[in-house]
Amino acid sequence: MTHPIIEDLKYRYTAKKYDASKRISSDDMQVIKEALRLSASSINSQPWKFIVIESDAAKQRFHDTFANKHQFNQPHAKEASHTILFAYNPRFTKDQYKKVVDVEVTSGHLPAEMFDNMLHGGFSFAEANTGADGFNGNWTKAQLYLALGNALHTLARLKVDSTPMEGVDAELIGELFEDELGGFVCEVALAVGYHLEGEDYNHGLPKSRLAAEDVIQVI
Repeated sequence: MTHPIIEDLKYRYTAKKYDASKRISSDDMQVIKEALRLSASSINSQPWKFIVIESDAAKQRFHDTFANKHQFNQPHAKEASHTILFAYNPRFTKDQYKKVVDVEVTSGHLPAEMFDNMLHGGFSFAEANTGADGFNGNWTKAQLYLALGNALHTLARLKVDSTPMEGVDAELIGELFEDELGGFVCEVALAVGYHLEGEDYNHGLPKSRLAAEDVIQVI
């Protein structure tokens, strides 16, 4: 099959070694950040923060979060052009959702007279996934992966390489990026940049996916 979307997805792979001398342009970074902001989420909840690590000082802090485990990902902290911390709100509240609904009205997306219906009806989806202690992190974290998938396709379109990393230390990230996270939780990060030619063993290999008939059923 030949189609621009399919070509994007064929191009995308998980980079294993980055060229530290190459930086993503500011124009492309603006596209990436806007794509993150426009990501879909259940009830348009947007229960996330995306912390873009760009400076050498921030890269050093991220590098230090690998002190105890997942050292195989540690080189990306300094060699990748940027790293994005994907953080979710573990206790998403109705007051926080109200801000979302306010924006829906002011943007013209939602008629003002529908405000209460959206606030109470929409938030019922969050309430269904909220425990007695107010924790709904399993639900909000699921929304985060919608944004991650969106980012991966955006990067492929821009011909920017990437490495999704669940191999991160959420506890140390929480400590060393406490001010930026503000109570949000980061359990997955995305290194982005350009692979090191001749040193990235994963670059250029054929795609390895199950056959369509094994994963897609049309009924």
